[in-house]
Amino acid sequence: MDFNHFINNIANLKKEKLLATDAHIKMAPLERITYLKDKSYTEMKPRNAAVLMLVYPKNDMAHLALIVRNTYPGVHSSQISFPGGKEELEDDTLEFTALRETEEEVGVAMHKVEVIRQCSEIYIPPSNFLVTPYLGFSTEDLEFTPNPDEVKRVLELPIHQLLNDEIIVQTKMTTSYATNIDVPAFQVEKYVVWGATAMMLSELKELFKNAMK
Repeated sequence: MDFNHFINNIANLKKEKLLATDAHIKMAPLERITYLKDKSYTEMKPRNAAVLMLVYPKNDMAHLALIVRNTYPGVHSSQISFPGGKEELEDDTLEFTALRETEEEVGVAMHKVEVIRQCSEIYIPPSNFLVTPYLGFSTEDLEFTPNPDEVKRVLELPIHQLLNDEIIVQTKMTTSYATNIDVPAFQVEKYVVWGATAMMLSELKELFKNAMK
């Protein structure tokens, strides 16, 4: 997708209806579907977190930034995600959380990003976080500076690849909380993107398709 085409459709992206659960469920592991359908996570009193779905130009084409997390003790070790993290007491809004964490993790200054809209929140059972994604963009050719304590590398996903259904695969995953489970995923380079990030990508994919016809 040409970056100018993306920019010219920002007004449509702002007003297009979000598909929320209808999009999330397409990429949801089986054990997540109950939480999606009845929002039974509210009794778990989840902690708040936010991520940024950052679109930017590279060679005049629209790209989306994902990160490969470092290996560390924890349920999200080595996973693919959007830049982001937990809400801190000093954060005025979750939008600020997403921007602050993005600057901390990949070195993109907050003032370089314009937020388009909030997307649909997702509950993550293993960590008991309720994550709110924000769609934003930068008009600059970004140079990422990954925080070595948190980020192994930045994945730069062309939007046209996200919109191609061939990127979707079925795979088996073994994690700290489940063994050999079948999950739908996005194949990005050599990495498998699944779980909450895949569910957010699914809604974003539908948003792009519907708003930019």
